[in-house]
Amino acid sequence: MAMNERYEPQAIEQKWQTRWEEAGVFRAGKRPGAPKKYILEMLPYPSGQMHMGHVRNYLIGDVYARFFQMRGYDVLHPMGWDALGLPAENAAIKDGVHPAVRTRENIVSFKKEMGTLGYSYDWTREVNTSDPEYYRWNQWFFIQMLERGLVFRRFSKVNWCTGCHTVIANEQVKDGTCERCESPVLDKELPEWAFRITKYSQALLDGLDELKEWPERITSMQRNWIGRSEGVEADFNVQGSDARIRVFTTRVDTIHGCTYVVLAPDHKLVEQVTTPAQRAEVAAFVKKMAAISKTDRTAEGATKEGVFTGAHAINPFTGQPVPIWIANFVLSDYGTGAVMSVPAHDERDFEFARKYALPIKVVVQPATGDKLPAGEALEKASTEEGVLVDSGEYSGLPSAEARKKMGEKLRAEGRGEPKVTYRQKDWGFSRQRYWGTPIPIVYCEKCDPERRGQPVPLDQLPVRLPEIDTQTVLTGKGEPPLAKVPSWVNTTCPRCKGPARRETETMDTFVDSCWYFARYLSPHYDKAPFDPAEAQRWLPVDVYVGGPEHAVMHLLYFRFWTRVMKLLGLSPVDEPVKRLITQGIVNGADGRKMGKRYGNGVAPSSIVEKYGADTARAYVLFAGPPERDFDWSHEQVEGVFRFLKRVWTLASTHHAATAGASHEGSFEGKALEIRRAAHKALKRVGEAIERLSFNTAIAGIMEYVNALYALGTPETPAEKAAMAEAMRMLTVVLTPFAPHLADEIAESYGAKEFVVTQGWPEFDPALVVDDVIPYAVQVNGKLRAEIRVAVDAAEADVRAVAEADERVQAAMAGKTLRKFVFVPKRLVNFVVG
Repeated sequence: MAMNERYEPQAIEQKWQTRWEEAGVFRAGKRPGAPKKYILEMLPYPSGQMHMGHVRNYLIGDVYARFFQMRGYDVLHPMGWDALGLPAENAAIKDGVHPAVRTRENIVSFKKEMGTLGYSYDWTREVNTSDPEYYRWNQWFFIQMLERGLVFRRFSKVNWCTGCHTVIANEQVKDGTCERCESPVLDKELPEWAFRITKYSQALLDGLDELKEWPERITSMQRNWIGRSEGVEADFNVQGSDARIRVFTTRVDTIHGCTYVVLAPDHKLVEQVTTPAQRAEVAAFVKKMAAISKTDRTAEGATKEGVFTGAHAINPFTGQPVPIWIANFVLSDYGTGAVMSVPAHDERDFEFARKYALPIKVVVQPATGDKLPAGEALEKASTEEGVLVDSGEYSGLPSAEARKKMGEKLRAEGRGEPKVTYRQKDWGFSRQRYWGTPIPIVYCEKCDPERRGQPVPLDQLPVRLPEIDTQTVLTGKGEPPLAKVPSWVNTTCPRCKGPARRETETMDTFVDSCWYFARYLSPHYDKAPFDPAEAQRWLPVDVYVGGPEHAVMHLLYFRFWTRVMKLLGLSPVDEPVKRLITQGIVNGADGRKMGKRYGNGVAPSSIVEKYGADTARAYVLFAGPPERDFDWSHEQVEGVFRFLKRVWTLASTHHAATAGASHEGSFEGKALEIRRAAHKALKRVGEAIERLSFNTAIAGIMEYVNALYALGTPETPAEKAAMAEAMRMLTVVLTPFAPHLADEIAESYGAKEFVVTQGWPEFDPALVVDDVIPYAVQVNGKLRAEIRVAVDAAEADVRAVAEADERVQAAMAGKTLRKFVFVPKRLVNFVVG
C-alpha cells in the first residue's frame, strides 16, 4: 500500500477510530485466560465543554490501557457519566432547561469530543448515574445499609450553603465557603440522613498501610482527616451540682496543670451551669457564636474569644475547683464539646489564658536541658513530653507512664476511661435539592408517629424522580423541590396501605461515585448492583487516575463503600484501587488553571481540527510528568506536530525500499546499528511507560527517529530488512501516544491487524548493551562524520576507524596533519593545514 508524501491527520484519524469501534478492539473480556488489568479514570461530570485538562486525565489511563493490551493483558477500560448533582440543577434554574435535558446534551457533546481523540474505551460498559436503572442501586444500598445500622437519621448542626440552598459535607467547605459556588456556609440545625462511616474509621486508617502505590500526600491527607487520637475521657464534677463535664484529652499527664475548663457555646450544660450573674453575658456570647460558622470560629489565626459562666468544676485529680468558660474555639460536635485547658502546655490554651488573665501552671519539665520557669514567667507554651512535677503521686514519672497510670485510675474509680477518638465524622448525605437520587423512605403518621421512616420495598425500586417545571418548582429555595410535587410526595404506606408521604430530600452525588467502578463490570445486570462473579475477575482497579482534590471526599468515601460491598457479599476486596495516579493541572497560557472559571480553556476540537488528535495526545503527554502542572504552549504544540510530520516523512521515505525486504544472515555495520536503535527504543519506551514517565518515553521516540534519520537510506538487503523491522518497532512505541499515525504506517507497511493487537515484542538483550558507542569526527573543529567503535577501544583504534572513513579522507585530502585531538568516548578532531 503506497503512502502519501504529506502527513494529513484529518484524513486518517476518523478512519481508524471507526475501524477500532467496528472491530470492538477495546472490548474487555476477549482474553478470558489472560491476566487482567482494570484501568480507570475518574468519570467526568458533563457540565460544560471539555478542555485539555480533561484530555490529560483520560490520556494517562489511555496510555496504560493500550500498553497493557499490547503486553497481552485482558484490559477493562470503561467510561461513564457522573450526571446528577448541583451544577446541572443550578444551570437549569439559570437557563430554564430541565437538568435531564441539559445533562443529555452535555453527554452527547462530551462523548463526541472524546471520540475525536481516539480513547480506547469499551463503550459497551458505559454508565450514566442519572439513569433510574443506575440510581435504583443507590437506593438498594441505602436500604441494605439501613438494615445494618450503617444509615441513620439524626438532628444535628449542618453546613448550610447560602448559595446552593442545601446541606454540604464538611469536606466541601473551604475557608468558610462552598467549594462549588463560593457562597458563605452557615451552621444550621436540621434533620438529616447520614452514613455511619465512623464505624470504619480504624479500618480505613489501617488500610492506608496497604496502599503502597498511592501518592504519600493522599494517604497523609486521609490519615489527618480520619484523625485518630489516643487519650482518656475524664469527668469534672460541676461544683454545687450533680452535673458532670466529660472532657477528652490526649495529655492527661498535664491534668494537674488544668486551670480552667471550656465548653462549646452550644454545649448542653451551658444554660444549666451558668450563674444568674453571668446569664446575660453568656446568652449574648452564645447568640453571637450562633451567627458565625464553626469553620470561621476555628480557622487558623482566628481571635480566641470567651466568657466566664460563673461556675466551677472540680479537677478529678487535685480536687480543686477551676472556672468554667465557654469559648469560640470549642465545637460541640468535636470530641465531647468540652476541654480541660492547660495553658502551660497547650498553645491555644496559653493564648486564651494570657488574654483573660487566667492562671498558668507548669506540671511537665523537659527530661534534659533547661527547666521551664514558673507559669507566669513563661513566654510560650511548652508542648513537649517530659517528666511530671507538682503532680502529686505522679511527680517524677515520664509523661507516657503517667498517662497510663492516670487512665487506669480514672477507669477504676468510674470517673473516666482510656479512649480512642477520631476527627472524622459520620457522613451526612441528604440534600435539599432535586437532581439527585430520591431517598427511598416513606413516612406514615399511623405506623410511624415518631417519623423515623420506613424503607420502600425492594420490589418497588427505583423510586424515580418526577418530571417537574424548572421555573415554578426547581427554585432551590424554601422546602426541597420534591416537596412541591404533591402527586409524587403523596404515596401509600408499605405497612398499613394507608396514606403516607415520601422523603423529599435526595442523596449527595458522592454516593453515585462511591461504587460506579463496580457497575462497569456488568452495567446491565438486574439482580444486584453488579455481578459478584465479575467482581472476582476484575477487582480491584489496577490503575486509577484523577485529581488530588478528591483526597478526603471521593477517595475516602469509595474506600468506605468498598468495605460495605464486601460486607454485603458483592466484592472480594477491601480496597478499591491498587495504584492511584493524581495528575497535575493544565494551566492556560495565562498561568491560571484551565477551565470555564477563567475563560482560558483550550477546546480539544480546536487542536484536533488544526493538528490532529495524535498531536494533541503527544503534546499533552510530552509536556511534563503526569503528576506535575504545566502551562499550555501553542508553540510547543506546533513543535510536536512537526515531529509527527518527521515520523510520517521517515516512514514514507523508506516505504518503497523496505517493501518485501528480508535477510537471513547476520547483521553488521549499518544494518546492525539500525537494529540496535530499534531495540533500545523498545526497551526505553516500555520501561518509561511502566514507571509513568510518558514525557521520557516520547523523548525516547524522538531520539529513535533522529537516529534512523542519521543512519540514512538502507541499501543492502540486510539494511533494508533491518529498516523494515525498525519501522514496525516505531509503530509499536508510537501506539500508546499517537495510535492513528501508528496504525496508518503499519497498514502501509503491510500489517494485517491493528498494532495494539499485535503485541509488544520483546527486545533482544544483545542489541541493547552499550558495547559500541558513537564518536563525533571533526576536521579542524567541523563535524565530518560519526563513527561507532567498541566502548573500550583505545585511542589508536578509534583514530584508525576515523581515518578510514571516506568523508574524513575527503576533508583531509591534500592537507598536512598538524595535530590529533582525542576526547575519550566523545570525539576526535584532526587539525590539518
